[in-house]
Amino acid sequence: MDHTSETEVVEPSLPFWVTVTEEGDDDSMGLFGNGGGEPALRSVPLGPLRKNLAETVDALQQLFEDAAARGGTLPLAEAQLSFQVTASGGIQLLGTGQMQGTRGLTLVFKRA
Repeated sequence: MDHTSETEVVEPSLPFWVTVTEEGDDDSMGLFGNGGGEPALRSVPLGPLRKNLAETVDALQQLFEDAAARGGTLPLAEAQLSFQVTASGGIQLLGTGQMQGTRGLTLVFKRA
């Protein structure tokens, strides 16, 4: 009789405080979002978080490059962006209207 033990592969994750929405949809949870839900500590998988953050930064770098290429008297020298992380590892950029009453993480891109 063959008795093989299955080893569970655990995906690396980071603990994040998220707001649990009434719908319970993991993708709608953001870091202290303003959905009115209760905060809860969740393990956010690093794979999706890494992929989504890299795609977001790549897209932003292209936008910043386009803005810097315009030149002029007020060239882009620094940009600050706030974002939230969803429980499933998604990235949500925050606009100024969304930032009121919301906590997020800030990325600062500075020209060397």
